[in-house]
Amino acid sequence: MKSLVNYGMSLLKENPVFGLYLGLCSSLAITTNLDNAVGMGISVLLVLTVSNVVISLLRKLTPDEIRIPVYIVVIATLVKAVELLIKAYAPAIDAALGVFIPLIVVNCIILGRAEAFASKNGVVSSALDGLNMGVSYTLSIVALSLIRQLLATGILNMNNPFNDTVIFDITIIPADFTIPMFSSPIGAFLTFALLAAGVAAINNRDQKKVKGA
Repeated sequence: MKSLVNYGMSLLKENPVFGLYLGLCSSLAITTNLDNAVGMGISVLLVLTVSNVVISLLRKLTPDEIRIPVYIVVIATLVKAVELLIKAYAPAIDAALGVFIPLIVVNCIILGRAEAFASKNGVVSSALDGLNMGVSYTLSIVALSLIRQLLATGILNMNNPFNDTVIFDITIIPADFTIPMFSSPIGAFLTFALLAAGVAAINNRDQKKVKGA
């Protein structure tokens, strides 16, 4: 149980969206509903984990002078593979996310972890780092989408991306009490600011406890 708590705290302290403020463009743009968030989160998690593994394997073979171009080629190849898989097996996600799938190539989280971690560590550690950051990113955008969708529509729903069947569809807030603003860019920034402030408050509290100890 303690290890789970520690893992949860590490997700907050090193949170790429609310702690490091990386990947914000896609995070704010696509989190209007849960389907988009889950699709983007899984895509980033796959690319991040596999790119970390590949770059870790190549770290001793890649000259420092060309390491960034090599990282970009690896990431771009993986993103294209994921994009083609989504087009083939989850066309609803492809239609919803559009250009944001190819833009994973320039997501700061992926290139940042390649440079800061995978290029300096072994394969297993790099894979775990990719999984950790990918899960943290996915949970972050799911949280954003849950809040925005609920406040904007009063409904929480999710569809199967492979055949468009409804997984769940729950009305929680009556239509007369919804706030449509949260489906707009203003709502995205407001939701992000509140969640980022909450994460910062938790991290500051923990730092004070450590200093006090």
